Amino acid sequence: MDEEHTFEVVVGVDGSPQSLLALEWAVTEARLRHGQLRVVTGWQFPAVAAGMESLPWEFDAFQRVAQRIQARALKEVSCDGVAVSSEIHQGPAAAVLLTASKDADLLVVGSRGHGGFTNLLLGSVSSQIAHHAPCPVLIIRPKHPARAAI
Repeated sequence: MDEEHTFEVVVGVDGSPQSLLALEWAVTEARLRHGQLRVVTGWQFPAVAAGMESLPWEFDAFQRVAQRIQARALKEVSCDGVAVSSEIHQGPAAAVLLTASKDADLLVVGSRGHGGFTNLLLGSVSSQIAHHAPCPVLIIRPKHPARAAI
């Protein structure tokens, strides 16, 4: 890494507990590398809203929810000592994060977000990112208590 390059960490935040863990890890990594952090949230219209994309109040409502999610996450995780920028984009989460990480040095996501298949070990977004990211990826899984031997 040359002297002029600032290490950039992109982190996906959707308000889930795993994305908050990912944000904590991303802040720590950016701090350790004297880098900067980009907090990215993607949103899309639910399938039942197909054809309603032109209604401006719908767009504004989804945008405001995404803004609140990001604000709450940044309030819960201390980002002291790290340059932080935030972005909200309309589109599928994986596509938004892959685009945002195009020039990043690291992409951090939680293993499970607010998707529909809660029993999967790895969510569809983190799986897509692991396979298609243009940079190294860190997928954060929550710690589970050790099971007692039977």
